[in-house]
Amino acid sequence: MESIFHEKQEGSLCAQHCLNNLLQGEYFSPVELSSIAHQLDEEERMRMAEGGVTSEDYRTFLQQPSGNMDDSGFFSIQVISNALKVWGLELILFNSPEYQRLRIDPINERSFICNYKEHWFTVRKLGKQWFNLNSLLTGPELISDTYLALFLAQLQQEGYSIFVVKGDLPDCEADQLLQMIRVQQMHRPKLIGEELAQLKEQRVQKTDLERVLEANDGSAMLDEDEEDLQRALALSRQEIDMEDEEADLRRAIQLSMQGSSRSISQDIPQTSGTHLTSEELRKRREAYFEKQQQQQQQDPPGHLSHPCERPATSSGAPGSDPGDAMSEEDMLQAAVTLSLETVRNNFKTEGKK
Repeated sequence: MESIFHEKQEGSLCAQHCLNNLLQGEYFSPVELSSIAHQLDEEERMRMAEGGVTSEDYRTFLQQPSGNMDDSGFFSIQVISNALKVWGLELILFNSPEYQRLRIDPINERSFICNYKEHWFTVRKLGKQWFNLNSLLTGPELISDTYLALFLAQLQQEGYSIFVVKGDLPDCEADQLLQMIRVQQMHRPKLIGEELAQLKEQRVQKTDLERVLEANDGSAMLDEDEEDLQRALALSRQEIDMEDEEADLRRAIQLSMQGSSRSISQDIPQTSGTHLTSEELRKRREAYFEKQQQQQQQDPPGHLSHPCERPATSSGAPGSDPGDAMSEEDMLQAAVTLSLETVRNNFKTEGKK
């Protein structure tokens, strides 16, 4: 893209930018275009004078401003057309019946000049690719072959006049380079107004921030930001700890159910599926502890059917009923203890064998 000549908008000199972007070089200046405009004005004055210098039409013509240029830098299509004649180039209206009868695919042309409300810009093919060289853009805009016809149709719908440039354009470095390579454009160029507005907004935000820092001597805001950061870090650590604790509890429950499956599979009904809800797990634990309590009451003193102690409740009373007073955390702890005791018994049984 760097090899493409692209004049950006200055004042109202879009006609100059349009011509130079088309020819890919600084071929025309405002002075040269003004000279062409004055020449056209003189030719029009001479034609009006043929009807008589004392006629009302002639006096009205002299009082009117030039139709070929104004003080802002605008130039008419006649000025642009005469400027291109120097290079042997001709302009044909794209949507005229004469041109439409030729049924030429736009992709087979070399360049277009577009105009809407006194703004001129060029669309040109460089190498094998099309580019929108609008001076209001921050840079050349790549236009794909498939999008070109749609782009021109959209301009026509918006009220643009489109002219086809006929003739051989002067050689340029960009055209020679892009004959050998194809370029890709990751980001579309913005309008200069949009970029300027964005830069202005950033400067305003920076100025406001500097005023606040200066008014507070910087310390109050920095302290507040530091406190917010510390609170965010503390909450983050707390959430991580809670997630780790919940993961540990889930693993303990899984180990408990796997380790005690041999001893309780015949006593507790199995539910379908491999995932148990918290309610199902609570009912299984209560049923198991009730069965343990009944067996201890039936066995003689000093003999237990299962070599494990009944875990204490959260209140510390070893004789309290686990189904009524045991909390969810205590029951999870009991399940872990049961798992460990069951594994130890299995190891002892296998050792005796």
